[in-house]
Amino acid sequence: MKRIGLFFGSFNPIHIGHLAIANYVVEYNNIDQLWFVISPHNPLKSKDDLAAEIDRKKMAEIAIKGDERFKVSDIEFTLPQPSYTVETLNELKNKFPKKEFTIIMGEDNLATLHLWKEYEKIISNYSILCYPRVEKQDYTPIKQGDIKIIDAPIFNISATQIRDAIKDNKKINFFLPHRVYDYILKNNLYR
Repeated sequence: MKRIGLFFGSFNPIHIGHLAIANYVVEYNNIDQLWFVISPHNPLKSKDDLAAEIDRKKMAEIAIKGDERFKVSDIEFTLPQPSYTVETLNELKNKFPKKEFTIIMGEDNLATLHLWKEYEKIISNYSILCYPRVEKQDYTPIKQGDIKIIDAPIFNISATQIRDAIKDNKKINFFLPHRVYDYILKNNLYR
């Protein structure tokens, strides 16, 4: 059975931090392929400053082009919004019954996991690989489930920081794959 890592996020935009974590997850954690699951709307976050779904999907596709270890999934585009992970997982399991799914999340998401819709179902049925964040999270660890904190590299870079820099006309081409940066400029995103 093929083991698929599901890296959920708005990827607004996808940047080198996302890609380095994805690379680490595949190379060091027994994951056969990692899917970037583009979320149209995270119910715990504001929709302000979100680029169009199609632009975020296109940037992710540009970023991983030619690397078979990665895939972009737009499965949440067809589901009711806001996006709930448990519903996405149900849909993926129905469409791909022969694949084993593992959730990839940042430590900040682990700190709010108890707020997710049907989180008990998620931790009972799926393993979770959790990567560290620069800011240490204050949370009570969830005792049940297969949750592993991995020793992935820590990047002090965020999509918010990138969007703000673009608004301020800062040159940030090394924070993003060059083709993604070109796409942002060409399509006048985040201005």
